[in-house]
Amino acid sequence: MLTIKDLAVSFQARRGQVDAVKGITFDLGKGETLGIVGESGSGKSVTSYALMRILDAGGKIKAGDVTYSGVDLRNATESEMKDIRGSEISMIFQNPRAALNPIRKVGHQIEDVLRRHAKATNQNARQKAIEALKAVKIRDPEQRYEAYPFELSGGMCQRIVIAIALACDPRLLIADEPTTGLDITTQKSVMDLVSDLIRDRGMSAILITHDLGLAAQYCDRIIVMKDGKIVEAGDPLSLFHNPQHPYTRKLVDATPREGETIRSLLPEDMRVPLLPHKIEDEPLLQVINLTKTYQGKTGPVHAVKGISFDVKKGQSVGLVGESGCGKSTTSEMLVRLLDPTKGEILFNGESISDIPAQKFGKSALRRDIQMVFQDATDSLNPRHTARQTIADPLQRLGGLSGVALGARIEELATLVGLPHSLLDRFPHQLSGGQKARVGIARAVALEPKFLILDEPTAALDVSIQAIVLNLLADLRAKLGISYLFVSHDLHVVRLLCDHVIVMRGGQIVEQGPADDVMTNPKDPYTKELLSAAPKPPLRRVVTQP
Repeated sequence: MLTIKDLAVSFQARRGQVDAVKGITFDLGKGETLGIVGESGSGKSVTSYALMRILDAGGKIKAGDVTYSGVDLRNATESEMKDIRGSEISMIFQNPRAALNPIRKVGHQIEDVLRRHAKATNQNARQKAIEALKAVKIRDPEQRYEAYPFELSGGMCQRIVIAIALACDPRLLIADEPTTGLDITTQKSVMDLVSDLIRDRGMSAILITHDLGLAAQYCDRIIVMKDGKIVEAGDPLSLFHNPQHPYTRKLVDATPREGETIRSLLPEDMRVPLLPHKIEDEPLLQVINLTKTYQGKTGPVHAVKGISFDVKKGQSVGLVGESGCGKSTTSEMLVRLLDPTKGEILFNGESISDIPAQKFGKSALRRDIQMVFQDATDSLNPRHTARQTIADPLQRLGGLSGVALGARIEELATLVGLPHSLLDRFPHQLSGGQKARVGIARAVALEPKFLILDEPTAALDVSIQAIVLNLLADLRAKLGISYLFVSHDLHVVRLLCDHVIVMRGGQIVEQGPADDVMTNPKDPYTKELLSAAPKPPLRRVVTQP
């Protein structure tokens, strides 16, 4: 169905030409699902944009051929490409909210595609749009037809984007990181839906992802890209059990799955023994009947409903659950960015829930309770260098200046593995992993006793995620910090946490030692979460030199 031969794509940048894709070749058969995996910047998305002819300004196809069902896409006119896009080849983009028009009803956006490709008339466009919503299993499709994107959840917006992509019955579907930012149950439902639709309609598909485990579960064949080149290709079992290229082995090793330890995610030359950490019996944090209620349009909304738990000194506690379960609201109350409606928070035996959130920043306790935010990019000031970002809490709460301040910044950079040469760079000049290290350095600058980690690795490539997780494990041992690790990735929680709390609908449905909850869950919802987690093949059986 699709043949790409010697494809090369470049972009014109300020400092000259950047070669994003360097002469790649592959085929896609009818009814086949092909996975393209690799880390950020490997050329995965650029490859798909090139075959769709939707490259950014400055991007161009330098060389190679792209043939779809006998049609030369590289030399097709723009008019011909407009007819092909949507009706023959369709794409699910990475960020569903960015892909949807925020000021138009989602039903009207589906109608746009149907009308553009003459699949509907003014008389039947609404009905066909509703049928497209039904096809992606959206409840109350007539009601959702009238909704705006901001009124829908992330998973619902992703289903709308899928409905738009499939409205005209294309023969080839390209899914670019379709589950990024989705919780684990929504991720499974979206991927199962896409997989079922592909099979039922006899379509071909390309799944672009940095998650090798996800690709292994849903793809017939996988190609691995690095620095704009294909370094390896094969079926999922072969790639996991006997990867040939060092980069593929690195990705396989960094993919969390059952039976792994946190050190086994790292390359073999980095697997030094973990430092021992001590968990004391005395609780550092006690949460008692904590509740948060908002006033909604139709009445009170109970975001958190009377939850209670402890975090011991030196303990790492995982807080898991799907989007909307109350994890982030709980975190914001504990870090005292949000006031609870009722309930009590005790820190080292002292009540901190009575201190208003607006005043807690000036409290002496602020340095003891810190947070690493989910999106490292959004949580860093774009006008501050890494040095200035790390310096901020040291100056405001630590009173450091001059030589002492500079020495402490460099000490922290060394602690989190950030090269000193990067300290004077701005966020846009740093990679995702480097920005995550800056955020962690800022959070641990004052050696807090309690650190809340809100999805700190959600947007990171698997190899960078492995390094950050091991860094957090080492910091915990060195500094004796207690963690509340908020995540929807159960494999990651199992690796880093001693105790797990499972939330649903604002309530705790199960909690206990991590091994017990993960291997012998009691609550049906916990079982559902565990069954929804991607299950990549076990570690390779052939060891390469």
